[in-house]
Amino acid sequence: MKLYQNQKYLEDINWVAELPLPWEKLQNNSFLISGATGLIGSFLVDVLLHKNLQCGLNCTVYALGRNEQKAKQRFEKFRDDEHLVFIPYDITRPLKRDDIGTVNYVLHLASNTHPMQYATDPIGTITTNIIGVQNMLEFATAHHADRFAFASSNEIYGENRGDVEFFTEDYCGYIDSNTMRAGYPESKRCGEALCQAYRAQKGLDVVIPRLTRSYGPTMLMSDTKAISQFIKKGIAGEDIVLKSAGTQYYSYQYVADSVSGLLTILLSGESGEAYNIAEEHSDIMLKDLAGIIAGINGKKVIFEIPDAVEASGYSKATKARLDGHKLAALGWRPQYTIETGIKRTISILKEESYGCPIESRQ
Repeated sequence: MKLYQNQKYLEDINWVAELPLPWEKLQNNSFLISGATGLIGSFLVDVLLHKNLQCGLNCTVYALGRNEQKAKQRFEKFRDDEHLVFIPYDITRPLKRDDIGTVNYVLHLASNTHPMQYATDPIGTITTNIIGVQNMLEFATAHHADRFAFASSNEIYGENRGDVEFFTEDYCGYIDSNTMRAGYPESKRCGEALCQAYRAQKGLDVVIPRLTRSYGPTMLMSDTKAISQFIKKGIAGEDIVLKSAGTQYYSYQYVADSVSGLLTILLSGESGEAYNIAEEHSDIMLKDLAGIIAGINGKKVIFEIPDAVEASGYSKATKARLDGHKLAALGWRPQYTIETGIKRTISILKEESYGCPIESRQ
């Protein structure tokens, strides 16, 4: 895995591992992480295992995923590390493991996360966020977890109706629930409600990090989000294709900052609370984001009409800026702005893909 040979990527991992967090809470403890090979999960696993090596935490990471071979390739550096245990798992089925005792921290990060998945697998999108989260909650309860974290989304806020500029954690926007596309935000909302139900009925300690549109060098090349498509074009040195007027105004976050926020919430957040992982210096209109990436290679932005399948998976929200003050009160500060994060992502991925066609990286 060339990421482990990339100095910038290693700097990102070390930066998160050096943050002034209560890392002592991890000493001799364990994590169980669904979606461990995804954009957020894989970076988090790298941070935890790096911290293990750095400080001798003796912290075991149980990494859940559907593809064992993919996991072995992704975490090649830690292939022989006894602190990493990969468990092949379908998130929609109950997780029964007699060989695992107490698990201190359970994190449900698995989810369909981009438009083409929403359009082509709407059932899987919903079941991962409802049945999947219940399976993880049941496991956390049975294994006496100290804390459970459900990775929710900026999409739970729905569409900004023009009444606010930023979404605070108690904002409830508009979602037309009688649509296929509503499956993602509505199931995330239901997942949050399930977390609160398990907290009230079974005494499980839960926190809810609400991730905004995240990006970074751990992104999959199969990702069809607009920012991911732009980045792939940027890596290839091609014109950026914009499939709308580009006036959508969203919050974004570089993966290292998303994971630092996630860890801050997990280790320092208040039980039962939801926290936006966002900061306004990474808010930008889609057309301006396309312009930044085009400018890196001296290319231009071109407009193209999306096909019907693509369009059906797109969010209808035109403004989704998240208020990050609640998380900032815990001491969280991002390292990157949208421009510096994008430049870093493209730089790392260009180095990683040297000698390997971009399309083949999965």
